[in-house]
Amino acid sequence: MPYSSGEIDILSKAVLLRGLSEAELRAVIGEARIQRLADGAFFFMEAEPAEKAYILLEGKVKLGQVTEVGQQVILGYLIPGRVYGIISIIKKITYPVSAQAVGDCRALAWDQATMNRLMDAYPRMGLNALHIMAGQIREFQNTIRDLSTKRVEQRIARAVLRLARQSGKKIEDGVLIDLPLTRQDLAEMTGTTLYTVSRVLTEWEAQGLVQSKRQRVVICSPHGLVQIGEDLPGAAEPETRILGNDVCDL
Repeated sequence: MPYSSGEIDILSKAVLLRGLSEAELRAVIGEARIQRLADGAFFFMEAEPAEKAYILLEGKVKLGQVTEVGQQVILGYLIPGRVYGIISIIKKITYPVSAQAVGDCRALAWDQATMNRLMDAYPRMGLNALHIMAGQIREFQNTIRDLSTKRVEQRIARAVLRLARQSGKKIEDGVLIDLPLTRQDLAEMTGTTLYTVSRVLTEWEAQGLVQSKRQRVVICSPHGLVQIGEDLPGAAEPETRILGNDVCDL
């Protein structure tokens, strides 16, 4: 199917497809199938056989795991252009996370055989896939480190700033996290309780650091959250970095 110029631009910036010529890019996406999911549906579930890799074109995707006691842990959100399910290039392996649609989603999907054939034809894609998986390991290590070593206020601040880098949108009052984000979501991202997240956000609202309403968080003082997240008396130029995109693909 034909893609708009905006969609081609999104795909050309996807980590998996970086370095391909225009002809190579069009050949690769020509092998993909379009998959559409409604809000709340799953592209794949944790522990299912990994059979497809995806690049998101429209909507957002929530990545999560479930602990042995049934508690959900949110690992992050993906926006258009992100690659997920790339672990499927390895045979006889399962997905380490679940990928759930947030809003109506549309993605390109390649099955395992097709993706491996394309990587043989275009070796740059194989190198890009290794880069993605190395980034995934690094991101998981950072999450574990935060949960193990940071105070709860630090964990929440770092999670909010990470979400702003992933899907922040500049508005008059500050930086809007452009996700339907609940306080329960933040609790599941930071290994704490809904009560604790509510208490911390209420305190931050009183200090003018954030505005928090139903499924809406606006960062009014990125500098203040960086101070909390890094446990420092100050931080250099955080406002210029908050909308950067340093999230790994999965």
